[in-house]
Amino acid sequence: MELSPLTALAPIDGRYRRQLSGLADYFSEFALIRYRLRVEIAYLRFLADKGFFRLPAAAARHLEAVEADFSPEQAARIKEIEATTNHDVKAVEYFLKEELEKGGGAAAKEWVHFGLTSQDVNNTAIPLSWKEALEFEYLPALLNLNTELRLLAVQWKGVPMLARTHGQPASPTRLGKELMVFVERIQNAVELLLQIPLSAKFGGATGNFNAHSVAYPKKDWIALANEFVEERLGLQRQQFTTQIEHYDNLAAGFDAMKRVNTILTDLCRDIWSYISMDYFKQKTKKGEVGSSAMPHKVNPIDFENAEGNLGIANALLEHLAAKLPVSRLQRDLTDSTVLRNIGVPFAHTILAFRSIEKGLDKLVLHNDAIRADLENNWAVVAEAVQTILRREKYPNPYEALKELTRGKGKITKETIHKFIDGLDVKATLKKELKKITPENYTGVTPQF
Repeated sequence: MELSPLTALAPIDGRYRRQLSGLADYFSEFALIRYRLRVEIAYLRFLADKGFFRLPAAAARHLEAVEADFSPEQAARIKEIEATTNHDVKAVEYFLKEELEKGGGAAAKEWVHFGLTSQDVNNTAIPLSWKEALEFEYLPALLNLNTELRLLAVQWKGVPMLARTHGQPASPTRLGKELMVFVERIQNAVELLLQIPLSAKFGGATGNFNAHSVAYPKKDWIALANEFVEERLGLQRQQFTTQIEHYDNLAAGFDAMKRVNTILTDLCRDIWSYISMDYFKQKTKKGEVGSSAMPHKVNPIDFENAEGNLGIANALLEHLAAKLPVSRLQRDLTDSTVLRNIGVPFAHTILAFRSIEKGLDKLVLHNDAIRADLENNWAVVAEAVQTILRREKYPNPYEALKELTRGKGKITKETIHKFIDGLDVKATLKKELKKITPENYTGVTPQF
């Protein structure tokens, strides 16, 4: 059966392909080949710049064109070579040698992949693809989502709302502040993510520059490798490695992304709950159906979809973070197949961001329901009353309010005011206490 969005095994390449196709630039097989080629060309040119050999100007221009215009047809040629070599990185090396011959650089052929092992290429190409995916896709999408949340928080900053702790009515809050909780959490999580270095391995077969140093013992290969990785690729080179990068920083990045997803899962569940409590209505679209059986339904599907995708992403990120830093002795191949899947949780995460944005855009504040909930829960001002009475050194105020409200039937405005009227306090204090309502007992928050 021919591959298409209808026949793809995974929904990110099927049902959701249209929304996620841009990620193929970072995580597809084509992308991996292109990033490997970028590293090989950059290293070849670095060696030429350092005087190891002369790269003719025409060959240099040809390599620039190969890198800039690399096509699926050229990637197919590399896969054709791989069918013979049974080694994907060696196939890239042979392809590059072919291109050097075409471009007048045949004499430079043996400088391609000089002194390297395949992981010097993989462990620079993959972190480079991850770095660019974070910079160009993940961070803009997450920061846009957080900006949207902040705008809603500002829009609804003055809306009083009953809070719930343990699912029970609690001291009132404001809707905007509750959204700012998530804005701040996401912002903090992003700052932690940005502190994690994007590191690479570049040091030969077992990390010791054995081949490099035996060929050119007077060269400072450590300094050269540091310069190449950090200045040419924009990554941080790990100084002590085996054949592979130990992936600790990459795992930390996965864990940081997982924390962001956990925060967003929390957001989705809260918004879902507010919709179920009728605090929000949802905009409808002509022709859409909420239920195949119940015509009235408008389900919070965007937040449910996001929660599901965040869960899938976190399960995979958990495995990646736990597995990749573990390798037998100087190398086993378990990292190879696992690394090919880093785009999968990334894609599910981006899909979740878009679902949340779509859901937020549908929200319509239902003020009547919010105010009715406050009016039906006058018991929540008991905290305010007993705290002021403590200030006035009234005897046992907490116990008095507990006796009045805890486990009793519905507490109304009249119930609270009758209690206040029965207090042996000054009339001015009674007046102060009666000014407190569930709608105005919302405390203070920082400006936003």
